[in-house]
Amino acid sequence: GSAVIRLTRHEKPPVEVADEQLLFRLIRASFNQRRKTLVNGLSNSGELRLSKEQIAGAIEKLGLSPSVRGEALTLEQFVRLSNIIGDMSRITYISKEPIDKGWSGDKKYCITDKSGTQYLLRISDMTRYEAKQSEFNRMKQVAALGVPMCAPVEFGTCEEGVYSIQKWIEGVNADSVITTLPENQQYAYGLDAGKMLRMIHSIPAPETQEAWEIRFNRKMDLKIQKYRECPIKYENGQAFIDYINENRHLLKDRPQVYQHGDYHIGNMIIDTAGKLNIIDFDRNDYGDPWEEFNRIVWCAQKSPLFASGMVKGYFEGEVPLDFWKLLALYISSNTLSSVYWAIPYGQQQVDTMLNQAREVLSWYDNMRSPVPDWFVC
Repeated sequence: GSAVIRLTRHEKPPVEVADEQLLFRLIRASFNQRRKTLVNGLSNSGELRLSKEQIAGAIEKLGLSPSVRGEALTLEQFVRLSNIIGDMSRITYISKEPIDKGWSGDKKYCITDKSGTQYLLRISDMTRYEAKQSEFNRMKQVAALGVPMCAPVEFGTCEEGVYSIQKWIEGVNADSVITTLPENQQYAYGLDAGKMLRMIHSIPAPETQEAWEIRFNRKMDLKIQKYRECPIKYENGQAFIDYINENRHLLKDRPQVYQHGDYHIGNMIIDTAGKLNIIDFDRNDYGDPWEEFNRIVWCAQKSPLFASGMVKGYFEGEVPLDFWKLLALYISSNTLSSVYWAIPYGQQQVDTMLNQAREVLSWYDNMRSPVPDWFVC
């Protein structure tokens, strides 16, 4: 027969927990293997960075036997266990060196724990808690795909705000060494970057996302307005506006996926083993996967071979003409906003963007050719 269950939601959570996500992970791991004891279920789950002995010790602190099963615990006991394990899991560091690179508003540090292991510590304002928690969770999804990256390790709050601890990647910035490498190696690293980006784009966007055509048209309209109001103009900047207006139809029915948000060679590190790694997911978002290529301008300026390899590695075959047309649209939009974005940072940044716009117009023959001349087939 059938049954009807009526659920009444609590107006506020019935318990208070230090780390809600950790609590959910514990409960999920406890019931994934119900025939196993709680200590075995948790130690086999991969959800925790603790040994079996440490987990058993945490359970004993509750006054329970290590042989207890997950279904025997109350919600309050799970909360206490979560708080105990959370305290045990936190990385304790003995040194903290500030990092001044990058454009984000995060405070960044290289920290070292007692064993000599280094990590990246990022601290953001507490008002960004939800955004940073979402960023951390999406990074875990990317890391689970096998993408070499600054893998997320720990998330929480501290006196300074909300923090995340990530894997420290020892190596060199890819943009500082790429031109010193043989041409075939530049291209090979580009292929790797393209393949990794395709893996990142395998994570779908929520179904609740606004249609891309509506969202991006609104964004372009705002950029055009701000460019027209900007006291500094590009030589032949109207070519960007004309191309945008003539190609808006390309946005119709575009898919949306998870995006790194700032994917270019400046956010890549070649580690000591020679492997390319992706860093800095601070601008992560959802959108058209092809729009993610708008930062390829920075790659092409450094190494056309790297940029070409990135495109070829992403498509693993023939590159569709529609990709090039859309990429030219996205680069036009991005270039328009670059000049007024640069003004608060001083004349040097303004000059950088003016030079970049001239280079982009040269690549695209003043936006008359959709395929840039840096692309090596």
